[in-house]
Formats: sequence, C-alpha cells, structure tokens
Amino acid sequence: MKMGRIVLVGNPNVGKSVVFSQLTGARVVVSNYPGTTVELTRGQMNVRDREYELLDSPGTYSLDPTNRAEEVTANLVGTANVVVNVVDATNLERNLYLTRQLLEKPVPLVVVLNMVDEALSKGVHIDVRSLQELLGVPVIPTVAISGEGLSQLVANLSRAQPGQADPLSPDERWAWIGAVTRKVQKITRRHPTWLEALALASIKPLTGIPLAAAILFFLVKFVSGVGEMIEDLLLNVFFEPVYLPAMYYLSDLLGEGSFLHGLLIGDLHQGQILLEESMGLLTTGVFIVFGIVLPFLVLFYLGLGFLEDCGYLPRLAVMTDRLMHRLGLHGFAIIPMILGLGCNVPAIMSARSLESRRERFLACTLIAITIPCAAQMSMVVGLVARYGTAYLAVIFATLFFIWAVLGLLLDKVLPGYTPSMIMEIPPYRWPHLKSQLQKLQMRLSHFLLEALPFIFLGILIINLFYISGVIKFLAGALSPVVKGLLGLPGEAVSTLLVGVLRKDVAVAMLVPLGLTASQFVTGATVLATYFPCAATFIILYKELGARDLLASVFLMIITSLSAGTMINLLLDTVLPPALLALLLVGLGIMIIVFFGGTSDRREDLAISKSNISTWKRGI
Repeated sequence: MKMGRIVLVGNPNVGKSVVFSQLTGARVVVSNYPGTTVELTRGQMNVRDREYELLDSPGTYSLDPTNRAEEVTANLVGTANVVVNVVDATNLERNLYLTRQLLEKPVPLVVVLNMVDEALSKGVHIDVRSLQELLGVPVIPTVAISGEGLSQLVANLSRAQPGQADPLSPDERWAWIGAVTRKVQKITRRHPTWLEALALASIKPLTGIPLAAAILFFLVKFVSGVGEMIEDLLLNVFFEPVYLPAMYYLSDLLGEGSFLHGLLIGDLHQGQILLEESMGLLTTGVFIVFGIVLPFLVLFYLGLGFLEDCGYLPRLAVMTDRLMHRLGLHGFAIIPMILGLGCNVPAIMSARSLESRRERFLACTLIAITIPCAAQMSMVVGLVARYGTAYLAVIFATLFFIWAVLGLLLDKVLPGYTPSMIMEIPPYRWPHLKSQLQKLQMRLSHFLLEALPFIFLGILIINLFYISGVIKFLAGALSPVVKGLLGLPGEAVSTLLVGVLRKDVAVAMLVPLGLTASQFVTGATVLATYFPCAATFIILYKELGARDLLASVFLMIITSLSAGTMINLLLDTVLPPALLALLLVGLGIMIIVFFGGTSDRREDLAISKSNISTWKRGI
C-alpha cells in the first residue's frame, strides 16, 4: 500500500513543530526540499493500521507565496492526502486567512485550534462547534505542548474533507473572516501580565538592548563554562581511562611509521598519543567531534531551543534588524552568528534559513571569518590575556572592524537584494521540557547524520596531506609571506596550517615559538580570520557549492593577510594596544553608521500579535 502524506500547514509560531514532535516522537528526518535550501522535517505515524508520512512545512501566512519557503509550502499542499491546518487560537482573525485559502483547495482538511489554554487566559473565548459548522471541516481544540487534544486529532483525520468553498478575492476573504470571528469569538477585558510587559520592553531600544546584551552574555557563559566542565569530565571519565588504552593497543598492532598508523593514530609524541595533537582520524578526529564539538553543540542547542520556544529570538532579530540591514542582511541573520560563538558548523548549517543565495553567502562568509568558536575563543582569552587585556581587546576589535568593513563591501558588491523580513513576534511563554528534548534530539540527529560524515572526511583529507608531504611543501612555500607581511618566524607556517584542522590547537602551538605580545596577537588574529577548521570548511562546501566556496576562500585569504599585516605594522610600533583597539571599534561603528546600507532598499515588517491591521497590509 502506498504511504499517505499528511502536511502540517500554518502561520509561523502557531505550534506546528510541537504538534509534529508529539505525533512522530523521534522518528524524524530533516532534509531539504528538492532544488532548494528550504528545510523540511519528515516523520512517520500510524493511523488505523495505515502508515503516513508527516511533513512539517515552512510557516506561511498565505498560499500566494512571497518567498521560496512559502512557495515550498504551497507546493506541498497540492501533494497532500490530508492537510492539517494549525491555527493559533489567540489570533483567530489573522490565522483564518490561510484557512480560507485552504478551504478553496480540493484537498481534505482538518483544522487544529491550538493554544486554547493561552487564549482563555487572555480572555479569548471561541465557540468550537460553531466554528466547525461555518468552516465545514473538523475543528479540533488542542494544547499541543502538553498533548491535550492530539488523540482527537488523530481520530478525526479520517473525517478530513475538502472545504468546497468558492474562491474569493483578498478583500472578500477579509470580509468573510470578519463575519466568522464575530460569530464564534468573544473577548473579555483583562489586565496585562508581567510577561506581556516584558515582551514590550524587549523590543524597545532603551530596555531591549541591555536585555539582549545580558541574555547573550549569560548564554555564552553557560555554553563555554558548562561545556568546559563536560569536556573535562569526558576526558577524565572516558577518553583517558577507556579510549586511550584501546588506541595504544591499536597503535602497537599497526606499528608506528606505517601508513595506517599515520592515518588512524597519527604522530606519537615521545611515545605517547596526544588526543589534541596526534592528528589521527581515531584519536584527534574522534576527540574533536565527541569530546569538544558535541558538548558545546548540545549546550548551544539547549540554549537556542529555550530562547526559540520562550519567544525571545524573534525579538532579538527585531532589535538587531536595523544594524543587520546596513550589512545587507535582515535581523534573523543574527541567529547563525550567535550559534557561531559555540561552533561554526551548526552556524553555517542554520544559515539555510536565510532566503536568498546572496544572504547565505554573505552570512556564511562573515561567520567563517569573524566569529570565533567557543573552543578557539577560550584558548585566545586564556593565552593572550597573559600579555594584558588591552592586547586581547585588539583581537576582538579587529574582528568587529573586519565584520563591519567586509559586510559593507559585500553588500555593495554582491548582485541582487535581500528579501524583506516578515517576522512573527509571539508572546512570551514558558518552554515545555518534553518539546525541548525532542527538538534537541532532532537537531543532534541532523548534525550526526548530515554533518559528521563531512567532518571526518575533512580530517581524513588533512591527514593524507600530512602523510604525503603536502603540508611540509606548503610550509616552505609560504614562509616568505609569513615572515615579510606578518612579522612571524618561519616556524609559524606549520602552526597556521594546523589551524585548518583545529584553530584552538594552532593558537596553543604559538606558545613555544617565543613570540612577542604583538606577534602573538598577529598570529592569533590570522588564525581567527583565515581558513575555518576542516569541519566548517567541508560544511561550507556543502552549503555554498564549489563556486561560492572559492569566492569565500579568496576573501578569507585577503582578509587574514590584510588584518595580520595591519596589526604587524601598527601594534606597539605606532599605536599602543588600548588605543589601537579603540580606534578599530570607532572606525567600525562609523563605517556602519555613515556608509552602511539603509532599509530604503526594501520594506521590512515585523508582525506583532496585537497588530493585525499592519499584517493585512503586508499581505
């Protein structure tokens, strides 16, 4: 029997993903819609002994698409055996526009009236029976986050039927929606809650900017602090007492100096395997992924999931939208950049949510060049701070300056435009633990299935370069550039090349070279801005393609050499570190303010739950 297809359709932030998670559990796969970078979540469920494929489509306000994601949703509706339209009970009027369009399609439909508990708490009372009679299709009230009503949804899927409504013009649809809501909805007076007051404060610049800074600070501290604890725990409990003895046994079997030994185990340092430095596929490779990247990734996904489900991330996007406009991006591009502070791999992968190829290239390039991961940042802070906080400030000021200059240049040079941002601003709500864990499981499964093979492939390629002597040849060829432009000793070439595999390890390898403070800052800055680690590099290739990757690599080389040369020429010999840091930050701000693009290039609209009339104009 051919598997049926159920497609979840609804506005953004109505609880589609929660409904999906509750119905499918862990049996999910995240993939791209054919021919696009738009992600779809697929799962399976049984209804009366029949197997169905369940698809969580991208959120949309209308079946008249204005971007690629909405076009994907419109196409999926035509392929569905059943469409489940998830509707936000707290905003019935706005949600019914999409419902009306679905009623005009020849596809079996069930309406899920979600968040009925939240609607009641806000004084919104909906007569479900009357609404069902007016729509002509089953209407199921649910509280998806707790699972209430979902069993009734499954039981009523067999009752799904086409709406059989005549097509209307947009104005006629709004007139119909007004008539329906007047008949089925009653709103009573109530006082604003403290969460609603906080929601308003979150998007006002005077209160929103300090709040955003505090939240991001605590997120980074949580990820870096707890991540280091987990890393130490894994090292002491598993890698050193359990995994290393197995690797020593394998090393004896393969024999030091053999090809397989170099590939799988790597180099022995005074007869010992060093998990961070041996560079073997099974030693450094496994430790990088499972001992370092994965703990930070889990914590960042937990933090990100909490901020998503509580309703803060859309507010952060609104707060940064004006700034991001000036670099050719809309506010939601801040999310991949925040992810990059934990690990660049999921950051690059999350840039898929950006609509245009232009935006994805711009965001991925800025992340790879100017956003240091948590492991690298921890190493830089720990080592450079020995010379004084002013020298540390030079590195981060340089990264900010590059972010501003490179973003501005790419915005001016890249053809095309950035699509408008129409973003839902949901109310604050407390995330549900079960849905948080399900979301974490889906994201980790996505990472392990899609990114992990490419990470090991990258490590394998670098190891083959080491064994074949390519790295040694490059070290000799690049030595004049490193000495002449960057002012670093020739031995630093090997360190910079190691940074292709692990940037944080490469920063640590600068220590034995006996560098001055300015030389160390130069080396650390170059490591931060040139080629990303092998894992990120492979993911960049997968996301951008060969042509865009080559363009991005060219920019990385030019940027890192320029930044290193600038610091080599200016730091200490011309300007003290504190003054140089202040100068770079000041120049970066001036560039953004006076030369950055403006929102005049496009119209952007953030949709508030209480601003239905503005949203209507956006349609």
